Amino acid sequence: MNRGLRYALRHAGWVKWLVAAAWAVLLFGVWAGKWPFPRNPVFLAVLSLVVVVAVALWARWKRERLIREAPLPQFLKRKLRDTYPHLSQKDADLVERGLRQFFLACNHAGGKFVAMPSRVVDAMWHEFILHTQGYRNWCLLVLGRFLHHTPSEALGSQATHNDGLRRAWYWCCRDEAINPRLPTRLPLLFALDGKLAIENGFNYVPDCRAVAAGNAIVHCGTDFGSEGGFSGDGDGFGGEASSSSSSDGGGDGGGDGGGCGGGCGGGGGD
Repeated sequence: MNRGLRYALRHAGWVKWLVAAAWAVLLFGVWAGKWPFPRNPVFLAVLSLVVVVAVALWARWKRERLIREAPLPQFLKRKLRDTYPHLSQKDADLVERGLRQFFLACNHAGGKFVAMPSRVVDAMWHEFILHTQGYRNWCLLVLGRFLHHTPSEALGSQATHNDGLRRAWYWCCRDEAINPRLPTRLPLLFALDGKLAIENGFNYVPDCRAVAAGNAIVHCGTDFGSEGGFSGDGDGFGGEASSSSSSDGGGDGGGDGGGCGGGCGGGGGD
């Protein structure tokens, strides 16, 4: 990406404020008698709205594409395999895909908290954060804000953390066209700890009714659509209200191009 596009993407959020400032100056000038009221105010208002919406949609599309495709530092995979020696290079590639899926969930969440549900993905995320300036530059370009690191979570008694996990679940399911209320399989981010046999990892299954009593501790995908343990935002899913195109079914929905607010989950690395 050339320097001009980088600059435009990093400052796309200022367009709405510049348009608002232009209107404020225009109206103040009319009120003060500096210039006449514009002949076509409706046209100007519509044009302003079109510009703001077009820039926002462009920035959202560009950021999502960059999250999926922008290169991450290659040393992250090496550091991950140092931490988990049993992982292959192919396994490390999967973990990188899981980290990208987490960032996509943060991007769609409209600035609301998104929790990290995977120990192994968190380990790679933590290594990225240690590369301080590179991580900061990457976040500002591809996400539009800096994402902080807080401990990884499973569903528990704290409603805020549960909502953060529900947002992660909802948007990861949407990314893979999975029905978040009635999943038949797990999205990648929630499947990796179990798939890669991560010690003390969070092991999820789509539906605990298929798990025999007495098995090792597992976490259930269907619990994310249950009625208990959450603050109630987003109609049962923490991220569902962040997009006007949300629905109960699966699919590749859109969302607000924000980030994770004051902190996006994390874990074992700290």
